Amino acid sequence: MAGHTITITPSSAHVEVVVNGTTLAESDRPVLLDETGLPTRYYLHRDDVRVDLRPTNFHTTCPFKGQASYWSLELDGEVFDGIVWSYPTPIAGAEAIAGLMCFYPERVEMKVDPTG
Repeated sequence: MAGHTITITPSSAHVEVVVNGTTLAESDRPVLLDETGLPTRYYLHRDDVRVDLRPTNFHTTCPFKGQASYWSLELDGEVFDGIVWSYPTPIAGAEAIAGLMCFYPERVEMKVDPTG
């Protein structure tokens, strides 16, 4: 894992997360996380998430961020299991994403306007 880095940067980009035409989250204050070998991830404050999420029992551990918890969403009778994750208590160096929510970009429509 030598050479692996994460960079966490507050942003004023406008981010909108949509599934099946429903806006799940919208923010003008995302926190961008860039990690070696991965696309930029957009972490959003919980109060920018407009839908009720249901916690799952699923957890993963990242050596660079700590233990992640996952949430599911039920929308119009369809369940989107584990569609969003968060690091409630990340390890040292990743504290800036504590409690923020990150949607799987492959499973939602993520609209990003970098100019805000």
